[in-house]
Amino acid sequence: MQVLLQGKQVQEQTLKDVLLRILADKYSRAILEATMDSPKSAIELSADCQIPISTAYRRVQELHDNKLLGISGSINDDGKKYFLYKSKVKAIMICFKGNSLEVEIVPNLAIPGN
Repeated sequence: MQVLLQGKQVQEQTLKDVLLRILADKYSRAILEATMDSPKSAIELSADCQIPISTAYRRVQELHDNKLLGISGSINDDGKKYFLYKSKVKAIMICFKGNSLEVEIVPNLAIPGN
């Protein structure tokens, strides 16, 4: 069975440039892929994706700032806060046509409120 992905066109050139830069980064792509189906902490992402922890935190922040990752948090039994990150996108499709760039973002429907 084939599923038709319905996305939203990105019109703003600055956002297109940011998305291209993010997708060019292997760590950012790994984080988006790892968090597509289930939320993970930065420590889990570091271990699962073999990313240095400081880099994982920087990439998670950048992805969240650009609205590609959602954050949920809680407090564990020791009273420490911890955060889980989940991809807000299922796919990003980019098409270069001569002097124009078409970008479409397909939301991750597993995210409540998307």
